[in-house]
Amino acid sequence: MAKKEGYVVPKKELNMFAMGAMGQGMIYAMMSSYISDYYVNVLQLPLAFVLILMLGARIWDAINDPLMGMIADRREPTKRGKMKKYIVYASPVIAIMTLLIYYAPNASKTTLMIYAAVTYIVWGMSYTMADVPFWCLPNLMTHRADERGYVISYTKNLNGIGSALPEVLFLVAGFTLPALLGTTGIEYEKQRYFIIAAVTVAIGIVMYLNSYRYINERVIPPVKKRQPGEPSQLKRIFTCKPLMLVVAMGVLSSGRYMIQAAAIHVARYAFYIGPTLTPDMTLEERTKYISESVSSVKTIFQVCAIVGMFGAMLLMPKLMSKFDYKKIVITTCLAGFVSSIFTTIIGWFTANLYICIPFILVSCIPLGVLNVVSNAMIGDCLDYLELKTGYRDNGLGSACQGFVNKLGNALATSGIILMYMFIDIDPSMMLSNEVVVAATELTRIQNFGMFSLVSVVPGVSLLLCSIPMFFYKISGKEKQKIVEELAAKREKQAKEKIEA
Repeated sequence: MAKKEGYVVPKKELNMFAMGAMGQGMIYAMMSSYISDYYVNVLQLPLAFVLILMLGARIWDAINDPLMGMIADRREPTKRGKMKKYIVYASPVIAIMTLLIYYAPNASKTTLMIYAAVTYIVWGMSYTMADVPFWCLPNLMTHRADERGYVISYTKNLNGIGSALPEVLFLVAGFTLPALLGTTGIEYEKQRYFIIAAVTVAIGIVMYLNSYRYINERVIPPVKKRQPGEPSQLKRIFTCKPLMLVVAMGVLSSGRYMIQAAAIHVARYAFYIGPTLTPDMTLEERTKYISESVSSVKTIFQVCAIVGMFGAMLLMPKLMSKFDYKKIVITTCLAGFVSSIFTTIIGWFTANLYICIPFILVSCIPLGVLNVVSNAMIGDCLDYLELKTGYRDNGLGSACQGFVNKLGNALATSGIILMYMFIDIDPSMMLSNEVVVAATELTRIQNFGMFSLVSVVPGVSLLLCSIPMFFYKISGKEKQKIVEELAAKREKQAKEKIEA
């Protein structure tokens, strides 16, 4: 998409901001796509504990994310900017905590649980410190709603590419590390995860930190003190109906995260691709073949995500310039739902992963659409809020999106844990230093139960998330009216300020 006349963000600044988002995507994908497998199958923490940890951390985020948004909104701009300075503050902590999370100390189960809880919660808090302000920046880099949409779409593309890079490392590791490390079973898994995390952090944090130098915050709303009788910051947000509909859409679409978060579990327990496993094979051979199979199946899902999700994200700038955001969401989510029905039927009757590929691919398209459109819609909601109240709570608006993303991943992880319980899979019996179990050695019901996490659950979620959009009104002529009235209001305020 060519840069339009009147756009104010230079190409270099846009690229560096997008590269920062790419680095952030790497770090977040390392957590969202693999943390459940690491806790369940590698550290082999009790399933009930992992479930409580995921949900408990999100309850804390319900407080932590809005709190960070309010702090960011209320702070006066400094020489380092109003929002971008948090990139510098939080990045070192994020890097250290990511490495600590994937470091497996030799300790008792109780100590491991305490260690996991502390590192996971601290990681979440430090990530929030950077994430909430970072995604406020498109609102501060330009005053134009159409350019803001372009910045978000372009940046989300790079963010999505970054989230795929740990998947590439996982694939390469599956084929190279068994021979290089010389370990088997659970010890091999511990070493593999730490190596992937270390490489991800080394690349991702450098890219993320580098973006700080190039970002220019051009639109800094003045810190407006609340007058007696005016609604509080939280009340303004929670009574903004369009914004709450976007949040509802995000919460109801939580099942879409399963396609990525549950893929590693599906690779372990739903499908096996490789030579027939025989009783006379050594543990080293079983480790090698099963590791290769897990990497291959995971890669199939990743390719589907790249083609479907990232393909949609690449088309989003053009689609967003031609169609209403709500129409894009409704159309693609319903298409994803229909596709998931075919995926489920094929998976049940044939158990053939290859036949499912085209339908999984289509189901991934709404992932890319929602990743981009939800941020752009929040920007439109903040325009509406500023027009109606005079306040523009960028930080709190971004916190809503951050909380929805983390809640979605937590619900996805919780769903995975509940499925382990429901189909009676005991991770400690599947993977240890003495045994490595392949998907072919489980029952058909266990295979399909795990597969349903990437077929049934995302499909139902996509259907549900389209419902709030039928009530969303900031589109078409109504959106254009808001943009024009807000521009006139800002121009009037600027003149009054000069005259004063």
